[in-house]
Amino acid sequence: MSTTIREQLRTLSFVEGLTDTALHQLSHVLQPADYAGAVIPELHRIGLPVVLEPGRAIVGYSGALIARVVDTKCFPGGRKFAVLDAGMAELMRPALYGSFHRIVPVVPRTGSDTAWDVVGPICESSDVFARERLLPPLEVDDLVAILDAGAYGSVMGSNYNRHLLPAEVLVDEGKWSVIRRRQTLDDVLALES
Repeated sequence: MSTTIREQLRTLSFVEGLTDTALHQLSHVLQPADYAGAVIPELHRIGLPVVLEPGRAIVGYSGALIARVVDTKCFPGGRKFAVLDAGMAELMRPALYGSFHRIVPVVPRTGSDTAWDVVGPICESSDVFARERLLPPLEVDDLVAILDAGAYGSVMGSNYNRHLLPAEVLVDEGKWSVIRRRQTLDDVLALES
């Protein structure tokens, strides 16, 4: 580090820097302790105060969007679709920039995993949670959990196509409580004049 740059710096701010997809794919390779072990000696050498902003690394995994399968489709060639009652209005990140979210059935059915496209109900080509994701058999009325939705799931939700925002439930030590009720159509219309 050149002396002039060092003299101008007051603090080093470490934001997470890795996307959820990268964190998920690297989780078996890069552990926080390994990262800290590589970075901390260099930080001591530089001698600047450090601000750590882990962001998604902490809250990203803390939320799940629970959705119901409202339709399944199998097209010629075998491509399967599971249409959910939740879509990009409830969790925008996959449609916006292709973020990876683990998807698991709440109650898995027996049978071999096959490739599914998991999509929302909005008539937009980007209303997709996953393409060709290996999942067990799915049927109408099954519940699926779209995981890793804690970082920006709720805050990026919208009323696109007049979709109502879902309830939010806090689960803590085996107990749950509604912390935000499901939005009603009256709530949405109240904002219109």
